[in-house]
Amino acid sequence: MTINPSGWRPASPSDVHGEVPALGPATMTGNRALMLEEPLLFEIGSRDQTGVDFDFTAAAGAERVGALRRTSLDLPGLSEPEAVRHYTRLSRQNYAIDLGLFPLGSCTMKHNPRLNEKVARMAGFADVHPLQPQETVQGALELIDTLAHWLITLTGMRAVAMSPKAGAHGEMCGLLSIRAALEARGDARSVVLVPESAHGTNPATAAFCGYKVEDIPATAAGRVDLAALKARLGVGGPDCDVAAVMITNPNTCGLFEPEMKAISDAVHAAGGLVYCDGANFNAIVGRVRPGDLGIDAMHINLHKTFSTPHGGGGPGSGPVVLSDALVPFAPLPYVVKTGDGYRLVEEETAQAEGSDSFGRMVAFHGQMGMFTRALAYILSHGADGLRQVAEDAVLNANYVLRSLEDVLDAPFAGSGPCMHEAIFSDRGFAEGFSTIDVAKGLIDEGFHPMTMYFPLVVHGAMLIEPTETESKASLDQFIVALRSVAGRAKAGDETLKAAPVFAPRRRLDETLAARRPVLAFRTPAPDGADSGEGAELGGR
Repeated sequence: MTINPSGWRPASPSDVHGEVPALGPATMTGNRALMLEEPLLFEIGSRDQTGVDFDFTAAAGAERVGALRRTSLDLPGLSEPEAVRHYTRLSRQNYAIDLGLFPLGSCTMKHNPRLNEKVARMAGFADVHPLQPQETVQGALELIDTLAHWLITLTGMRAVAMSPKAGAHGEMCGLLSIRAALEARGDARSVVLVPESAHGTNPATAAFCGYKVEDIPATAAGRVDLAALKARLGVGGPDCDVAAVMITNPNTCGLFEPEMKAISDAVHAAGGLVYCDGANFNAIVGRVRPGDLGIDAMHINLHKTFSTPHGGGGPGSGPVVLSDALVPFAPLPYVVKTGDGYRLVEEETAQAEGSDSFGRMVAFHGQMGMFTRALAYILSHGADGLRQVAEDAVLNANYVLRSLEDVLDAPFAGSGPCMHEAIFSDRGFAEGFSTIDVAKGLIDEGFHPMTMYFPLVVHGAMLIEPTETESKASLDQFIVALRSVAGRAKAGDETLKAAPVFAPRRRLDETLAARRPVLAFRTPAPDGADSGEGAELGGR
């Protein structure tokens, strides 16, 4: 396969398949051209100075804080240019969506239009405070209510809980609503069924909510085994112990569940309810309404579908849309429109008749910045634009799948088109080579690695989600790079074991770093002395 995008030429075969290129003579500074070697902050500054000068005078009177008086922070003193340069140099060693394609996909790394960032910073949104009187934040409440309307419209559901702060928090909201609904009808059930390929938060959330978790097996095609599910449900009725199923659709193998409606019908017939993990809603938004598939509750990761940056663990937002069966049990607080404007219902005594909320999940209503970005994204795209977002995400993933299936094992390539992500395995690599080698080789090629070893149902999984915003040219460049690295792994090219050779740091023991992190700096001892933990940091 030959790919030659306009304006871009891959390295010659000798560059990518031959010996590891010589890095040239060592430099005195450790810098390599404009890639600057950066020591630790503690190695730059001195503890016996600060960035400013103070005139120290005797304290007047008695100490007011007694034993709580600060003695020494033991921090290095740096001038302002030194501090700015340090963090700027570190930032240059990060990979970012503004530098290139992120095969990790929309989980955290899709492009977010700058328009949405600008709107989120407008006065009245950026500086709103959760303790302001409600009459002073009518615009913010109207925005929340408008976003809720569109989330309900896009999903075909009846209501939405806006307060959950992330996907896993949304799962908890959905399952607590389901538990409240079952308890209200006097039907205490104890089991939640979860597919083998589910996100890890699904079984964790079910267990946290007090349920026993059982697996739903998958077919060879990577989808839920409907016959096995029906067999586990049995005849239903009061003897059935299944409270709910948690289905991700599209699933974590990058495949749509074509029997989703049949799954929902079977669960409902057995007296259970259906929770859908909406983490992959970006693949079907504008194309499929989950409510039409019999879903009772589904969280929406605003950061995945509607342009809320979520890198580094937060902040997030995971509204949960609900069916008729769960509307009365939605959590507090929620926004209602009255003749005088908008208000938050925050107390159970203030609810409408017939409501039976399971309670309050959070102190305040939600993430205002996340809501603002999401609504700006929805309104700027419109119905046709949102539909195209899903179509382009699916098109890009299928382009990657079909461009690589001849060099990488694609376990579900025969199951038809994938959705927003393509999955490959390490099958066919030379002995001793695995997914981690391909990931490290991609770093040398200038790309952040794809999602590795997930889902667990695929050995040595490589999950690639290009998102809807990547051009064909950028995909072609990534494909050429990955084909080269995969070819080296299949050929047993030992130079791949050394990768990355061009990164600021080589292969790290990530497991040891996670289990035994060194959180305090100790000045390295002189050469030849027992330096202990400090040498590990000082020598790097």
